Amino acid sequence: MAFPHRPDAPELPDFSMLKRLARDQLIYLLEQLPGKKDLFIEADLMSPLDRIANVSILKQHEVDKLYKVENKPVFSTSEQLCFLVRPRIRNMRYIANLVNADKMAGRSRKYKVIFSPQKFYACEMVLEEEGIYGALCMVSYHGWLEDSSCQHCHPWLLFTPTDVSCDEWAFSLLPLDVDLLSMELPEFFRDYFLEGNQRWINTVAQALHLISNLYGPFANCYGIGRCAKMVYEMWRELEEEEEGEIKGRKPEIGHIFLLDRDVDFVTALCSQVVYEGLVDDTFRIKCGSVDFGPDVTSSDKSLKVLLNAQDKVFNEIRNEHFSNVFGFLSQKARNLQAQYDRRRGMDIKQMKNFVSQELKGLKQEHRLLSLHIGACESIMKKKTKQDFQELIKTEHALLEGFNIRESTSYIEEHIDRQVSPIESLRLMCLLSITENGLVPKDYRSLKTQYLQSYGPEHLLTFSNLRRTGLLTEQVPGDTLTAVENKVSKLVTDKAAGKITDAFSSLAKRSNFRGISKKLGLIPRGDSEYDLKVPRDMAYVFSGAYIPLSCRIIEQVLERKSWLGLEEVVRLLNGNEFAVTDTIPEENAPSDSLRLVLVVFLGGCTFSEISALRFLGRERGYRFIFLTTAVTNSARLMEAMSEVKT
Repeated sequence: MAFPHRPDAPELPDFSMLKRLARDQLIYLLEQLPGKKDLFIEADLMSPLDRIANVSILKQHEVDKLYKVENKPVFSTSEQLCFLVRPRIRNMRYIANLVNADKMAGRSRKYKVIFSPQKFYACEMVLEEEGIYGALCMVSYHGWLEDSSCQHCHPWLLFTPTDVSCDEWAFSLLPLDVDLLSMELPEFFRDYFLEGNQRWINTVAQALHLISNLYGPFANCYGIGRCAKMVYEMWRELEEEEEGEIKGRKPEIGHIFLLDRDVDFVTALCSQVVYEGLVDDTFRIKCGSVDFGPDVTSSDKSLKVLLNAQDKVFNEIRNEHFSNVFGFLSQKARNLQAQYDRRRGMDIKQMKNFVSQELKGLKQEHRLLSLHIGACESIMKKKTKQDFQELIKTEHALLEGFNIRESTSYIEEHIDRQVSPIESLRLMCLLSITENGLVPKDYRSLKTQYLQSYGPEHLLTFSNLRRTGLLTEQVPGDTLTAVENKVSKLVTDKAAGKITDAFSSLAKRSNFRGISKKLGLIPRGDSEYDLKVPRDMAYVFSGAYIPLSCRIIEQVLERKSWLGLEEVVRLLNGNEFAVTDTIPEENAPSDSLRLVLVVFLGGCTFSEISALRFLGRERGYRFIFLTTAVTNSARLMEAMSEVKT
């Protein structure tokens, strides 16, 4: 079970330093507002903040009361208010309304806005427009906003000195586990891949710059995807500005691989069957912890549980296929009972040693074991109710390209029974991507049935899915190619290449069948797949499919380049890069060359993490994961949906 690390596996860097840096910076920012203050925290930042600085630490630095940023009246008696928020326009409106309400009431306070992970000019502009920040003033009786230079012309203007200050908390890397870093930016996916908003590119580049400053430069850099390329180029600019500071340092991590989420939508759309993935799909792991309800805890209370390598029971089953987990937990329970039974026949001295040295650990293990058994039972109940086996069978048929008509009928039935709007969308997207778009007749039929079943308010969601390439309608195969050929005759080769890229972007063709064949993503069915002793990464999807993202990483690391993968790259719409031997291998510690940092832009799934952990054990690598956020199929669909549940 649990894929133990090879005896020769390299040690992972100590990422706890990132937590200490974030905590120290936050304390410094809070102390810039001396004296007692109330802290308003945006909901999205509450869980990450709790992992960095708990309430007692905040209290030590004169934070009196904590409030959640929400659309409600504020009843704070403090003379100083501090706001810890994401750089969002709606937050600026909230703060401006609060400050202006205080002004109307004749109340004077100090206000500090801390943006995390960075502040944007647009947010400061909103605060200025609202007249609470910067060199702006209020007209005494018209209520307009004017520039301060107007005072000479209009002495009747009333200038209000601002007590609002702005700063940023560059907290963009949260260690969720020994090998998992998250930026906790779930909006990255929608912002970039749907709306084309590049505001987070600099944030990711800054995060990579911080890692290279703390843990040394990378010997080899690989990547694929438009976003990956932009991040890499911006990151290199930051590195070049401070090249002297890290030059000559030995790397702790040898390789870095950047990958866009839209390179592989298929993996993210599949149902997860490794234990950690199923826990995420069923209970929603948030910021490395999960809320287990009374049905799991066997009590009348819910319990928040941290899921990481420190949980010994969880660490042994997290990467396992779910079919193996019950057997393991049963054996673990028997072993635990045997250790308890050792108490019989002990003399007083032995009993004293047992109580002082072992009993506490056994009780903790027993508590964790009970929780994970309860979680498994709850998962089984929910999946049996959903007819999970039939669902998995349909997904496998779509991945393999068999029984497409039967799979389409299954999706139609799913919609008609109104099982779940998110699940129905997911299956439609999986059908679309694996088939390189739906034939017009099926597209129109499924869309009509969906809107009739779940409501016309979902119409905009279909537009979003189409724009991202998740759910598209097939067009005549040669249309785009013909246009590209005509264009290429009229312009230079270089310009033609750029225009072809633009057409590829508009087409958003998945080419999944061709890619799957080239990379061997569907294992041969010569014999039954042994999930207890998996032979490849396909075990994370019951032996039916090797995650495309993981296969790409495996192939590039094996070749140390994209050579031999030209056809795959073409089918993936290009934007690949490889910058190797930036540090001579003799200058890089041998252990560092077996450490790989994989950066997922737009989110990664626990299935991909489990698959790469397996690959690392097989090939002698250890993978470290940096993601904009942990995702799954439901989160992906919710990001595209215009109907909020």
